[in-house]
Amino acid sequence: MDEWGIALIAAGSALAGSLVTGWFARSAGMRQAEAAQHAGDRQADALLHTVRLTLQEQRAVRLLDLRRQTYVAFLEAAEAATLTSRTGIGPGSDGAALQRAFGAVALEGPADVARAAREVADRLRRDDSPDDIERAKQTFISAAQAALDPAVPRPE
Repeated sequence: MDEWGIALIAAGSALAGSLVTGWFARSAGMRQAEAAQHAGDRQADALLHTVRLTLQEQRAVRLLDLRRQTYVAFLEAAEAATLTSRTGIGPGSDGAALQRAFGAVALEGPADVARAAREVADRLRRDDSPDDIERAKQTFISAAQAALDPAVPRPE
């Protein structure tokens, strides 16, 4: 064989080796790209899950804050009505304020808190004894505290 033949065989071998190496490198690159895309998808899913959980927690906190404000407003109205009924001193609008506050509690719920609030309002309207009214308020406070406890699962 002359030098040209050897050169052609060497060039052909180098070309074939480069093609095979390139083919395997391309295949490995494609697998790496797919793996990276899959990892990115999993990371994006995890991030979305975290965002959803954060939004749910924020919603729950807002709901509890609104309920707390509603329950406090009801207790304030009940205290004002109690003071007016005991002393005879106070604005004539205490009954209306109590009814508005009760309506807010009934809307916010849950049902056991609304029932306890109704009991307080009914006892105040009937002008029951101070001890009965205080017991009804304590029942309301207990129900409200249970409703505001985030550790207690309950249907909304």
